[in-house]
Amino acid sequence: MKIAQISPLYEAVPPSLYGGTERVVAHLTDALTQLGHEVTLFAAAGARTRAVLVACRDQPLRLDPNPLKSDLAAHLNMLHMLRERQDEFDILHFHTDLIHFPLFESVAARTVTTLHGRLDLKDLGETYRRWRQFALVSISQHQRHPLPFANWLATVPHGLDIAAPTRIEAPADGGYLAFLGRISPEKRPDRAIAIARKAGLPLKIAAKVDAADRHYYETEIRPLLRQPGIEFIGEIGDADKTAFLAGARALLFPIDWPEPFGLVMIEAMARGTPVIAWRCGSVPEVIDHGITGWVVDSEDDAVRAIEQAASADRVRIRDVFERRFSARSMAQRYESLYRRLLAPTEQTEPLLQVG
Repeated sequence: MKIAQISPLYEAVPPSLYGGTERVVAHLTDALTQLGHEVTLFAAAGARTRAVLVACRDQPLRLDPNPLKSDLAAHLNMLHMLRERQDEFDILHFHTDLIHFPLFESVAARTVTTLHGRLDLKDLGETYRRWRQFALVSISQHQRHPLPFANWLATVPHGLDIAAPTRIEAPADGGYLAFLGRISPEKRPDRAIAIARKAGLPLKIAAKVDAADRHYYETEIRPLLRQPGIEFIGEIGDADKTAFLAGARALLFPIDWPEPFGLVMIEAMARGTPVIAWRCGSVPEVIDHGITGWVVDSEDDAVRAIEQAASADRVRIRDVFERRFSARSMAQRYESLYRRLLAPTEQTEPLLQVG
């Protein structure tokens, strides 16, 4: 098949540091190429990809030092470039939320739109009712809850291409607890600090601080970093994640929002590291409780899970990652979905695909 993958322009593909959607797009694009498809990636310049790159902006928006820029204009320019070439592709796979709907109505039947964010926002319901001809893919079943009426065709969990560590084993010194991602109220780094203090283990925080969250960091989190055993590392990239996650007894994911997926959870699993996560959003779908981690409802539950994490079967955790969350398994799910969309009369079973 000839497939166009359309990425957001905010981050590099894949991101050099923090970034979820563009990382998934990068891994999906490469995996589809390895499966033998002709894939063209529409993204910002500098993307590292096995596919044919169409550079739609001179650099990712986040890396552009010019403070005067328009993300809307950048994405509209990309969609114009795609529209001029739309007949070259069998499938157009969008990862750009819903901005493309008015421009691609004539070819909606051969499009896939994967929604990567939260959907409990005002105005979304009316929009997804209006453009029901676009096939939507969720990244978890929970993500669908605010829009049960939307044109859902499948749930395809995220996948990543991450090599296993040379040795998959628990840290000999008992390890530390890890927090990876972004400093923001919904990610609850304050809760992670409280859990680590109760458990009596060090906590290493590798996280990005967005400008929008700077006040929260300065007033709520930075004072907590002065406590013994709490280390703030800052934002890290893929090159540093294996050592950071593999050396941890567990990853803490104490979120307080309707998480659509939670890519960091499978990043930990890829290194054989168990995850201790709050019962929110997609968490119960991603974590196999008692196998790849523990789904908890309180700080005390989390502390008990930390004790169990010391004896987790890390090889088994990696095996679950390979089966459920590898880039290849994700690409094969999408491949099946593309084929069914292109031959709808041959469809004999539902399109729902979960991990």
